[in-house]
Amino acid sequence: MRFEDFKNIMSEPRLNRYLLSVGGNTRKAMTLYRKNLRLSQEMFTVESCFEVALRNAIDKHYTDIYGAEWLKDFCLTGGRFDTQQTRNTKNIITNAKNKLNSNYTHPKLVAALDFGLWRYLFSQPQFRAGGQNLLQIFPSKPNSTPAIQYNHTYIFNELANINDLRNRIAHHEPICFLPNNPVINTNYVRQNYNLILQYFRWMNINEAELLYGLDHITEVCNEIDRI
Repeated sequence: MRFEDFKNIMSEPRLNRYLLSVGGNTRKAMTLYRKNLRLSQEMFTVESCFEVALRNAIDKHYTDIYGAEWLKDFCLTGGRFDTQQTRNTKNIITNAKNKLNSNYTHPKLVAALDFGLWRYLFSQPQFRAGGQNLLQIFPSKPNSTPAIQYNHTYIFNELANINDLRNRIAHHEPICFLPNNPVINTNYVRQNYNLILQYFRWMNINEAELLYGLDHITEVCNEIDRI
């Protein structure tokens, strides 16, 4: 496809950053755009696997302690999330349950809740309301040191980075540049990718076996860096 046709479809403002990053070379700009799309697809696949693994680990943990309807029970009047500090979490869960209506089942409710909800279970009020035991889903997590406290706040903040990348991909934003700069750089993706692999290991999940045939992140990052 000619660049002019490509630009008319994708829009000039959208392609400007790509053009600037390759010194105005239109062929390289189109190649970079397509490589960014592939990297987004690859990263979204890995993130989706992580999101499912994380929420299932949380669900199994709380189910073992509080029963198979723990999400619904936490949101009942007098339930663990029926507090001023956790009211927003309660409302999100309740609204998702109400949307399911007569189709409600606990597994469907688990699937209906997005990554942000699961991340917030490590926030201080939600972590405390859940019994302060959720770190048990990471049996291979390192012990805290004076320099680094591997506590729920640490995990809450790290999951924010993964969630931010997920949202960038979902909103079709480029992920192959330095933040706010037309400079090709895949470090942001590589860092979040390695963070996901780390959390798989902390959950005692063999990430190589889980992602077999799905994970080409490093390969695509290298291709982008060579443009």
